[in-house]
Amino acid sequence: MPMPMPMRPPVTIAEFPVSDRGAGPYGITAGPDGALWFTMVHHGRIGRITPDGDVTSFPLEPASGGPSIITAGPDDALWFTEFRSHRIGRITTTGTITSFPLPTEDAGPFGIAAGPDGALWFTEAHADRIGRITPDGQVTEFPLPLSGAFPSAIATGPDGRLWFTMNQANAIGVIGSDGDVSVHPLPTPACAPVGITAGSDGAMWFVEIGTGRIGRITPDGKLGEFALPDPASRPHAIAADADGDCWFTEWGANRIGRITPDGRIDEHDLPGPASEPHGIALGPDGAMWSALETGTIARLTAP
Repeated sequence: MPMPMPMRPPVTIAEFPVSDRGAGPYGITAGPDGALWFTMVHHGRIGRITPDGDVTSFPLEPASGGPSIITAGPDDALWFTEFRSHRIGRITTTGTITSFPLPTEDAGPFGIAAGPDGALWFTEAHADRIGRITPDGQVTEFPLPLSGAFPSAIATGPDGRLWFTMNQANAIGVIGSDGDVSVHPLPTPACAPVGITAGSDGAMWFVEIGTGRIGRITPDGKLGEFALPDPASRPHAIAADADGDCWFTEWGANRIGRITPDGRIDEHDLPGPASEPHGIALGPDGAMWSALETGTIARLTAP
């Protein structure tokens, strides 16, 4: 008879109000200045929070751009997608904002990540393209071999390629610096993958919002899936911590989950009701930080 798994010590959760409920904190990332930077998707602002909870924010012009995912760039600035205004934005740590329009009309940029080549790579959800932008604003676009795929999140893999989710194609894509694209169909129908991150085990980990699963794919395309206790939890974003695990948001269940490289899952209820957790990132203090759409940023500390 197998021995039961030992219980993990409880995770400490602190919440910091950063906006009203209508602003919609959404994407979050660690900045080069020791703070966390986040988007406010509904109010068109970029926010900054220090590990001790000091908050500032910076407005976009126009405010209707719908800033979504944000990441640290190779130039000590933060880069973000403007989903509704079809631009890529850049903000310095002092708050200076620049926006770069995309050559494809109504592209719908969503995910963005720093690539290994000194550029930023992003998805164009409405145009079935992957884009690349240099720090000086030069944009290149690469078409995908599928239409209606709705490419979503993107992350650099251990193999130096960019891996991305294809939300409506139920697939994981990968693109090299030469623009060559490969597609890996997922075994679960209607799984609708969204967030993706590089794990400590040399694989990419992703979430399946449609079926409540966590997925894993190796650079050679070997796939695995791990079912969450609640199939309706709607996992949205995922990020690796410093200890080898991955943490993910459960947007539909008001929880943050954690999965080990061997597939062990534990979950943590958020203190506030219906918080709508979206983005998640490893902070400079070693804690995991999550943007809650209802107006707060949560800090999760594991003992």
